[in-house]
Amino acid sequence: MKEKQMKRSIITVLGKDSVGIIAKVCTYLASNNINILDINQTITAGYFNMMMIVESEEITKTFPDMASELAQIGDEIGVRIQAQHEDIFEMMHRI
Repeated sequence: MKEKQMKRSIITVLGKDSVGIIAKVCTYLASNNINILDINQTITAGYFNMMMIVESEEITKTFPDMASELAQIGDEIGVRIQAQHEDIFEMMHRI
């Protein structure tokens, strides 16, 4: 059974800066009805770092499929893209 709803998720993008990173990620999200709630990105010494909080109630694919497709996009553009459910992200980063 396909997962019809996605709770909030955290997407991180890390790697050497290049043209089009944000465009590629945002194009994928928009084409899958995934809404960006918050976005923060920095470039330090040529390295790109972005964190996004996203959600979607309209997504038609499973979370693992979405995470895998984002990771594949990262491989294609030379960065690491990781998607995690918000609750898992919070548990991993609890002090």
